Amino acid sequence: MNLLSEIGRFTLFMKFVLRKPEKSKVFWTTTFREMYLIGIDSLLIVILIAFFTGAVTTIQTASQLLSPSDLFPTQLMPKFVIGAVVGTSSLLELAPTVTCLVLAGKIGANIASEIGNMKVSEQIDAYEVMGINSANFVTLPKIIAGIIMIPCLIIVANFLLLFGGYLACKMTTTLTSSDLIQGARLVFKPLYLKVMLTKSVIFAFIITSLSAFQGYYTTGGALEVGEAGTKAVTKICIFILFFDLVIAQLFLKS
Repeated sequence: MNLLSEIGRFTLFMKFVLRKPEKSKVFWTTTFREMYLIGIDSLLIVILIAFFTGAVTTIQTASQLLSPSDLFPTQLMPKFVIGAVVGTSSLLELAPTVTCLVLAGKIGANIASEIGNMKVSEQIDAYEVMGINSANFVTLPKIIAGIIMIPCLIIVANFLLLFGGYLACKMTTTLTSSDLIQGARLVFKPLYLKVMLTKSVIFAFIITSLSAFQGYYTTGGALEVGEAGTKAVTKICIFILFFDLVIAQLFLKS
């Protein structure tokens, strides 16, 4: 029953959020500011995580599939298969899902805490007294900025995942960079790019809308503001993983 109540409250919240802004100039000024905060401020952590994840994934995959063992004394498969695995994993899972799970902790907690602090300090009530649609004013710029910037971050992450794998090949004798590139090219399908971009847009909406919703209905004081950030990140991660499964089933089922 509590779940149905939350879904209904979120639906009503989005009904007020997804309305035409009253002051278009103020709206776009706020949106550009949010694009900087969501996109540029998150770029460094995305670069670091994507680069090292790509390098580690390449080394570990090569070690598991190419190294002889007592059970399989000879090499299991061609080396270009490693490039195929890393390339498809980057497009379908590592770039969109892992990156958004990380961004949930940074962006989601920040938005929930910011709006929660506005709520408990009665700034939200002040907007309502002035006749401003507070849900639209504080939330819609963040959603638009997230839908624009998070897919851009995911595209950067995908490139750096492959670049990290490329540099990892330079530091090991197990696999060459040409093997990695060959494998990635052989298995590439436009559908994989479509899946990645679809995930990025949906996950961006989940991160921004759920965190704003959690912050908007915060009550209490500073302690509750901190708890709102934690609850927002938890819910975002659950929904990202759920929709990750749904999208994979819709696009990639055989």
